[in-house]
Amino acid sequence: MNKHSEKFNLAGLAGNMEGLLDMPADDVAPRGVALVAHPHPLYGGSIDNKVAQTLARAFVALGYVAVRFNFRGVGASEGTHDDGRGEVDDMDFMLAHMRKRYPGLPVALAGFSFGTFVQGQLQQRLIARGEPAERLVLVGTAAGKWPMPTVPPDTILIHGEVDDTITLTQLFNWARPQDIPVIVIPGADHFFHRKLSHIKNLVIQLWRHGSETEPKGI
Repeated sequence: MNKHSEKFNLAGLAGNMEGLLDMPADDVAPRGVALVAHPHPLYGGSIDNKVAQTLARAFVALGYVAVRFNFRGVGASEGTHDDGRGEVDDMDFMLAHMRKRYPGLPVALAGFSFGTFVQGQLQQRLIARGEPAERLVLVGTAAGKWPMPTVPPDTILIHGEVDDTITLTQLFNWARPQDIPVIVIPGADHFFHRKLSHIKNLVIQLWRHGSETEPKGI
């Protein structure tokens, strides 16, 4: 929480959804909306997760409005865990709400661990509707733990070298057929203890680089 944060509640598909908005400084016009998904709710995942907070801060630094909400059964969010199905529906519902609140702005999707599965599934849904998100950032991607779908080639994948929850082998086996590069943070475990600043810096640098106009000639 900071002076540019706003707690809110939204009547969702399974009852109340407890959310948190992090906004750019007052003199910065939002350039987009970023939806951030937290890790598995049955293992302590919530909007207060440090990696989810770090992703939100990275997008705020990029000029985005970052929104997080507690999945079903977490905090003040009502309902019960639905093995990802209802959680994807809820993220889609939140996306529609944010598009109404900030019409015309591009949307980015970011997630950590279980949250990567939610955002990957949502992006597939959005592609099928002809309205894909601008880009994805997936940290600790849940390959091998959940049926991760394919993702666009410009997806930013960040993983810890010594992650023993979702191993690099599992991630590479999923990413290899898609030919998507993986950024590995040396010495980082699944929760990126003492490595969070690397996540923020990488997202900011890669996002800005990806949005630059390609040079015309040499």
